[in-house]
Amino acid sequence: MKSFNLRRELKHLYNPPAERPQVVEVPDFPFLMVDGKVETGKSPATSGSLQKALEALYGISYTLKFIARSRPNDPFDFKVMPLEGLWWAEEGKFDLSAKDRLCWRLMIMQPEAVDEGMFVEARERAAARKGNPILSSVSLRRFREGTSIQILHLGPYEREPDTVERLKSFAAENGLRLSGKHHEIYLSDPRRTTPERLRTVIRYAVSREEAAEDV
Repeated sequence: MKSFNLRRELKHLYNPPAERPQVVEVPDFPFLMVDGKVETGKSPATSGSLQKALEALYGISYTLKFIARSRPNDPFDFKVMPLEGLWWAEEGKFDLSAKDRLCWRLMIMQPEAVDEGMFVEARERAAARKGNPILSSVSLRRFREGTSIQILHLGPYEREPDTVERLKSFAAENGLRLSGKHHEIYLSDPRRTTPERLRTVIRYAVSREEAAEDV
């Protein structure tokens, strides 16, 4: 049986150094995706819709893993990838500290061998097990960031702004402009990891400053 471990195959994208930012080229990949917004007065940790979205994404991902292994023809196995999140502000300037103004897109990368038919079957099976209304909003779509800068953030989420400033300084020094949404890849499970030991990839798509000026 074929087996895919995308995190190992894509080590350069999922294990960046913490000491310095790096430039990477992020190609087109398929993802399970679902969008939402942090409720007023809540934070990502206390948002009910976000927690339901997490449940939906992982439920479909592990159901897909079971379906892939059970296929009568050409079965395959794969490691479920880490959770990823794109974050932005619905109005005004993006600010990590304004927790209840943040919009999100949660994502989990899937192997290329996962097709639309498998996804629909997995979503239906997950819905039959749990009455999670978010399941119907999950889709299988492709996402490409292209040229990006990234770094590994070590420690609590609350200290991410300092790491983001390092990325911004690196971009300015190298003639780059941040052009994508704030992207986090969660390598640690916050339920099982102390805040000081959390490992989070922070990534931004970028463009060249001169290219931006020509537009």
